[in-house]
Amino acid sequence: MSAPVFALAAVAAVFAGVSKGGFGSGAAFAASAILALVMPPGQALAIMLPLLMMIDAATLRPYWRRWDWRAGRLLILGALPGVALGAALWRMVDDDAIRLLIGAVALGFVAWQVAQARGLVRPADRRLAPGWGVAAGLTAGFTSFVSHAGGPPAFVYLLSGRPDKTTFQATTVLIFWVVNLAKAVPYALLGLFTAETLLANLALAPFALLGAWIGVKAHFLVPERAFFLVTYALLTATGAKLVWDALM
Repeated sequence: MSAPVFALAAVAAVFAGVSKGGFGSGAAFAASAILALVMPPGQALAIMLPLLMMIDAATLRPYWRRWDWRAGRLLILGALPGVALGAALWRMVDDDAIRLLIGAVALGFVAWQVAQARGLVRPADRRLAPGWGVAAGLTAGFTSFVSHAGGPPAFVYLLSGRPDKTTFQATTVLIFWVVNLAKAVPYALLGLFTAETLLANLALAPFALLGAWIGVKAHFLVPERAFFLVTYALLTATGAKLVWDALM
């Protein structure tokens, strides 16, 4: 990596750690979107996956057994076939298609959050049926494989149970710890991991761990609104740029 690209990657790694460590993981895929602006999307995803797995391991202990196992189990059961579907379709698409998908998911995520904030979309009044949990997991597994953006589909189901902040955070940590482990094997078989991406992981690991530590601390101190306002701005800008690059 050139120095400017490494600096951007370091910021992305810290951001992913903060998001996964303290704010439900949903915005962590902004790191992949940022990297996809300056390198092939497959390379960006391959660099981020081991970092995300390391962040998962670092943040699992603070939230141990504080999750909603019933909801988490359903989402995991759906997510594993979703990962397999993503792996099966990977070779059928080119870099521009992946850029378009990552950008579209980023913009869709922001649109969904804005719609919720304005009352245009409301969470379910009670926990959705188990079938919805499996379906949400399937979608989360697929979008996680192709863009590390599995959070939004999973959140729709999780939030229908109206969990408290820590239960929600702990459940997302559990789910994506399992999902990211499941993604590692097909990523390797597809040749996404290379010597260059692994060297980048070694260099970026301290930044990811720093972000995870900040995120766990910030979970109990920082208002979610402030964090997500920055996140939405980043996702809007990067998502629009990726869609533009894919279509032009």
